[in-house]
Amino acid sequence: MKPLSYAIIKHFTKVPEACAEDVIDALKGDYGKFRGLTLKSVIETLMTDEANGLLEESRFELDEVGNLRIYYRANEEQKATINRYIKD
Repeated sequence: MKPLSYAIIKHFTKVPEACAEDVIDALKGDYGKFRGLTLKSVIETLMTDEANGLLEESRFELDEVGNLRIYYRANEEQKATINRYIKD
């Protein structure tokens, strides 16, 4: 099993885009008992990955209660970089 932060970034090589909630839903089957699989921690990981050039923001929206939901994606170059360092 990969470290949680690796699984989070690797998720973006398999989907067109995702927000933190999408990532949590996708990973909770394997990582549901991890303390780091919280909305706050996943958002921090996504922001770090964006700052490091591994992800880019694709869009944003407000959820049903008015909270900002940011979607991220990995372009082809970013996916290649992720796949080069994190194998399946």
